[in-house]
Amino acid sequence: MSKEKNAFQKFRKKTYIVIYGTNTFAGKAFDLVLLGVIVLSILLTMMETVKSFEENTTFHDIRIGLEWGITIFFTIEYLLRIISINKPLKYIFSFYGIIDLIATLPMYLAQVFAGSGVLSIVRSLRLLRLFKVLNHPKFTGQSTQLRDAMIASKGKILVFIYFVLISTVLIGSIMYVVEGRENGFTSIPTSIYWTIVTLTTVGYGDISPVTPLGQFLASLVMILGYGVIAVPTGIVSAELAKADQKLAIIEKNPCADCGAEDHQENAKFCHNCGNNLLDD
Repeated sequence: MSKEKNAFQKFRKKTYIVIYGTNTFAGKAFDLVLLGVIVLSILLTMMETVKSFEENTTFHDIRIGLEWGITIFFTIEYLLRIISINKPLKYIFSFYGIIDLIATLPMYLAQVFAGSGVLSIVRSLRLLRLFKVLNHPKFTGQSTQLRDAMIASKGKILVFIYFVLISTVLIGSIMYVVEGRENGFTSIPTSIYWTIVTLTTVGYGDISPVTPLGQFLASLVMILGYGVIAVPTGIVSAELAKADQKLAIIEKNPCADCGAEDHQENAKFCHNCGNNLLDD
């Protein structure tokens, strides 16, 4: 009994290293295989919606076979993740655990419930797993820096969005009065829709001003649209620049004892001599 238990524990340990580890050859190989399977799954989901391919019996049979193979692969992977981790419930109810489960269910549900094939689009959620597969320290650091910049810019961006929303309502109301129903601006919500389309520089062209005053206001909205794109970008860019400058200062900060540089952001001790950097 103890031998079987020890064998199971060794299996769990090896499985954990392969699935959750990124520093071993087996872990990197598994991540690459997982990446390839995810991409293949998304391609099959997209091709399923192409009528000419789906009507081809050969392609349809191949797609179904591959889909079942991918589904079984992700099912086994999901179960191995639960078995190999010390706190399985933590993984099951985590964000990626829920994504893994939802992305695995469509093929099984299609066998039980008629018309559930539409759920196949949820397989696209597997793309979110790419963030976990690419969990390299370099990517993690860059994503953390971007996240911090977005959080720092949140207040300014919210104020700007509030200003844009107010401007959209005001401009839409004015355009409704200026152009009127006869020129396509049949209501204030429709006019606000036109304002949003114009302000974002999309310009569908389904509604357009006819009067000179309306065209003048439309020109101002178009010019304002460039600011709508530039201002949030500038706000986030400024925060990113501050973060880069802060990181550069931290990394450049030399150790007072040995003069070594290039310390990590949260480093407390010198990587060269072990001196306490917080006392410098």
